[in-house]
Amino acid sequence: MSVPNHATASPEEAASKRRVLSGIQPSGDLHLGNYLGAVKQWVAGQDQRENFICIVDLHAITVPQDPVALRDNTRRLAAQLFAAGIDPDKTALFVQSHVRAHTEATWLLMCSTPIGWLERMTQFKSKAAAQEKVQAGLLTYPVLMAADILLYNPDEVPVGEDQKQHIELARDLAQRFNHRFGETFRLPEPVIPKAGARVMGFDDPSKKMSKSAEAQGHAVLLSDNATKITRVIKRAVTDSGREIDFSDDPERAGVNNLLGVYQAVTGHSPDACVADFANARGYGDLKVRVAEVVTEALAPITQRFDELMEDPTSLDQLLSKGAERARAVAEPKVQEMKAKMGFLPA
Repeated sequence: MSVPNHATASPEEAASKRRVLSGIQPSGDLHLGNYLGAVKQWVAGQDQRENFICIVDLHAITVPQDPVALRDNTRRLAAQLFAAGIDPDKTALFVQSHVRAHTEATWLLMCSTPIGWLERMTQFKSKAAAQEKVQAGLLTYPVLMAADILLYNPDEVPVGEDQKQHIELARDLAQRFNHRFGETFRLPEPVIPKAGARVMGFDDPSKKMSKSAEAQGHAVLLSDNATKITRVIKRAVTDSGREIDFSDDPERAGVNNLLGVYQAVTGHSPDACVADFANARGYGDLKVRVAEVVTEALAPITQRFDELMEDPTSLDQLLSKGAERARAVAEPKVQEMKAKMGFLPA
């Protein structure tokens, strides 16, 4: 299988676009909620943004990892993102540990980070409380996250509400470094990304679909075949009624979820979605149709994913290309940091 050969944007075109840095942990296969809520938007915005997407495997090891599982999860995540439409000529998708500037910049920043700043991080407090033994990496990983960001001088850093404190730390560290060694970093601005579809668990429509949920029937994964997709959606929790429309009634959350998935996949308006089921005989018809459109949408992704997993050389080439683009930005920045801090050139 050959690597896609699209026209790469010129340096002038790239410079005119806003740079966006996103990170994603290799913690399991992507599910339908990840795709409709985030990945689909990343793909759609590739022509308008200069995107860097970092698979943060170094962050993953702040908690114990099985080496074989970590390696497999990292490869599967990369393959799923490429399969979903991430274009290696438009987006630099790379593995964090493949760009050594991340760890080097982390140490440089760590040596000017007060430990009190790290101990006040709410995520550290909550995660440490749940562990019998706390590793140093759990305390210091916000500095790694700051390095991930500052190396690329991004215009936008999409984050959830739970990560805004880490962006604040990155801003504090950037200001501290700039004040001591001269203007070096742009202060990152957190951006709450424009939400795509909010997909809830098919087994419990009151809870958001999650990669960590282990219950059978909870999620449709991007790696699932048509049989598995149909089985999960046909077993989706609904209510005892028959009316198929959007409702604010929490008792009808399951129907809302199915209709929301249908709308996100088809692109139809809410009214058009309801009209599509005007002649349905009940929720069974709704589930069958939702399973059909989801299967149709994911089929090319699953096929491409399988091809990449069966051809590791092509996948490695794609990741190498992304890492090369990332290094071209990150390496000069870490060298600038070292020069300003007084290190001898190598």
